[in-house]
Amino acid sequence: MSFVLAQFLTGLASAASLFLAASGLSLIFGVSRVVNFAHGAFYMLGAYIAYTLTTHLAGSAVGFWAAVLLAALATAAIGTLMEITLLRRIYRAPPLFQLLATFGVALMAEDLVLLIWGPSDLLGPRAPGLSGAFHILGAPLPRYDALLIVVGPSVLGLLWLLLHRTRWGRMLRAATEDREMVAVLGINQKWLFTGAFALGIFLAGLGGALQIPRESVSHDMDLGIIVEVFVIVVIGGLGSIPGAFLAALLVSELNVFGIMLLPTASLVLVFAVMAAVLILRPYGLLGAPEAMRAAGEWAGRVWKPMPRGARLLAPAALLLAASAPLWLGGYALSVGAEILIAAIFAASLQFLMSVGGQASFGHAAYFGLGAYGAAMATAAGLGMPASLLIGIAASLAGGIAFGWFCVRLAGVYFAMLTLAFAQILWTVVFQWVDVTGGDNGILNVWPARWASSAAHFYWLTLAAMAGSVLLLRIVAFSPFGYALRATRDSPLRAAAIGIDVSRTRWLAFALAAAFAGLAGALFAFLKGSVFPDSLGIGVSIDGLVMVLLGGVGTISGAIAGAAVYKALSIWLMTETDYSRLVLGALIVVLVVAFPRGIAGSWQTLVPSLRLALRRRGALAERGA
Repeated sequence: MSFVLAQFLTGLASAASLFLAASGLSLIFGVSRVVNFAHGAFYMLGAYIAYTLTTHLAGSAVGFWAAVLLAALATAAIGTLMEITLLRRIYRAPPLFQLLATFGVALMAEDLVLLIWGPSDLLGPRAPGLSGAFHILGAPLPRYDALLIVVGPSVLGLLWLLLHRTRWGRMLRAATEDREMVAVLGINQKWLFTGAFALGIFLAGLGGALQIPRESVSHDMDLGIIVEVFVIVVIGGLGSIPGAFLAALLVSELNVFGIMLLPTASLVLVFAVMAAVLILRPYGLLGAPEAMRAAGEWAGRVWKPMPRGARLLAPAALLLAASAPLWLGGYALSVGAEILIAAIFAASLQFLMSVGGQASFGHAAYFGLGAYGAAMATAAGLGMPASLLIGIAASLAGGIAFGWFCVRLAGVYFAMLTLAFAQILWTVVFQWVDVTGGDNGILNVWPARWASSAAHFYWLTLAAMAGSVLLLRIVAFSPFGYALRATRDSPLRAAAIGIDVSRTRWLAFALAAAFAGLAGALFAFLKGSVFPDSLGIGVSIDGLVMVLLGGVGTISGAIAGAAVYKALSIWLMTETDYSRLVLGALIVVLVVAFPRGIAGSWQTLVPSLRLALRRRGALAERGA
């Protein structure tokens, strides 16, 4: 009994830091609608700054706590600078481009902490006067953990007072409910957003700073915390601070008791609970239905028919790409094949986002299912064509099964449910060692003899990419594609004219999953192996980055985004030890310079240039 109580108290202590970070993210999203992917980076930054300050000021309790507070304030100052210089420029851009910008900042932060503090894990000092432990009913409770248990409810109370008993807090809550009405009332939204962002980052930095006596500070702690924080915010309900507190308690206790009671399922337990909550109560435990509607602002733009010039340019570009084996070596062709596979994956996600209006955070699930399906079929002795078909079938089956639940949600709730299912699949693959090989993966997944050379495999992937893009365009402009757009633009009107909204979205989800599976199967043959990372969060993020970088709503965007992102990633990894810093900076610059993506901005720029030339010509004729 004492052991169970000790585990329960440990979970309560862990919930404090999770709640601080989650409440900050919930506050930022509630006011500005920005899904701040860099929130985990600020949590990590708060921990690193606190380590530096506490090692110099921790001679007394006053010095230690002053260092923790200064670290949180310094983190908030850095976050405020980011909001003023970056986010203010793109508040009018589609929300997913704001996500892309904060992802670029997160990449930069990972390498910046390596430059400043080095790659080694750092152990911060203990809090003065809080060494040792209490004993409650025979269960030991460290004194510092006891303090954290008090900090969580205290911060919750202070936030409630701030939001309900101050004029600024009432304005924040008003902005969360109706930003347009707040603007009509003459409130300066610019500084309101800045204040909310600064407070949210302060809470994230404070959460990271408070963790240094409990765990080491490392440069990879941002990714772990951001996933848990997203889970907490969604379970609790977007914009609900009490919901974030309740969800932080739930997630922390699940983490503690999951390892103790269900060690083989501990990694999947939290995501299974999140999936169950979203299915039963789509807007979270304490969220409001209005928040779910507010999250539905993520729909992409419409795919347009290809202009006449592009129709002539596309075959020429395809012929040029087909001639690459005549003037490129084996390594370059392998890189080219990887880019083409990435383009298939990005095109499948782009179809789901732009035509279907559904932004998936877990699209890697179907990429990984395709890879594992092809690898297992090859290991069973089947040929390459059959293995590719099995990989596609496995992804299609996964899309049908998971899509049935996902398409009933919208916006960020849809995105987070797709993430939950992807993480569940990743856990199954990682822990089902007898079938999948676990973290050892499946090896010797080599292509057939007719596709074994670099040139032949490149041509195969080029044909697959061209065929996939063509088929997706045909579907996009078919009656089914227009029905899908109707469900995206106005579900109620679509249902009123007889369109089965859920079934239409479901079919689109399954179709996108099948094409992602084709990309995964080809990737397995390209690399000759498959590992659980193929279903990981990183692959899903790569897909989002490629789509957003290229431009949502343009078929050339998937190809352009995949080419730029993959080529830069591979080249930077060979040229510098700080590739994420350079890549993140380039992503931020591209988002600010091309808020509609590379191809999307090009489509906007060309008509503008034509109009300007026509006006100049007309003025010249008048002058003559």
